[in-house]
Amino acid sequence: MNFFAAVGGLFSAFCAYLGQVGELAAETFRSVCSGRIRVGLTLRQISHIGFGSQMVVIVTGAFTGAVFTAQTYFQFARLNMESAVGPVISVAMCRELGPVLTGLMVAGRVGAAMSAELGTMKVTQQIDALRALAVHPVDYLVVPRALAMLISIPLLVGECIFFGILAGYLVATKVLGVGSAYYLWNMYKFTDANDIFMGVIKGFVFAVIIVFVSCREGLHARDGAVGVGRATTEAVVIGSLSVLIANFFLTMFLNIFFPAGVNR
Repeated sequence: MNFFAAVGGLFSAFCAYLGQVGELAAETFRSVCSGRIRVGLTLRQISHIGFGSQMVVIVTGAFTGAVFTAQTYFQFARLNMESAVGPVISVAMCRELGPVLTGLMVAGRVGAAMSAELGTMKVTQQIDALRALAVHPVDYLVVPRALAMLISIPLLVGECIFFGILAGYLVATKVLGVGSAYYLWNMYKFTDANDIFMGVIKGFVFAVIIVFVSCREGLHARDGAVGVGRATTEAVVIGSLSVLIANFFLTMFLNIFFPAGVNR
């Protein structure tokens, strides 16, 4: 009986959490539709999220592409399929590795910062001061971050994919001795727009997850410095796990609309 009560409590807490995130997302959407957009704050957040995360995303994508190329080559070499390394790397980077790695890196870097900033404002009553000045906290704090995230993450996904494929090409052709012409020909032949569209769409979804989970944790922080640290940790953990879980369902769903192997 205690087991079912515990499961029921967890499910109730999950539904409540999901409702809070959904309510925050709906309120943000209403603010955007009503035109309450602060362009200066949005551009500042784009610089912080997009430009500030470039180096992390580039290094992660490049070395993941490089090591994945090496492992794929070592296995394919047993079957004399070295020229097939190119399409495997490009499709994997576009459909899975690029968006997922970008989402995880941004959740760790930007999601933690968002939660810490908003949490500190919450526990020091700065958000209450905004309300006293007739400034809606969602309009001022959440909308710029949400718009910046939706703009930045798809671009970061593209960067991660590009540098992952580039690093894989250099490792395969310059280090492992795969023929450049065969590598590029097979990569062009077996990679199409569907693969890129799938990665970009995943980037948009991950952006929504990360920004609203992080902002929700920050806006609900309490108990001083301890609460801010707890909110930051929960933002990173919940955001990263949500990205991984959502990626599975997106992969199953998007392959219906963007199937692999079309026009190849």
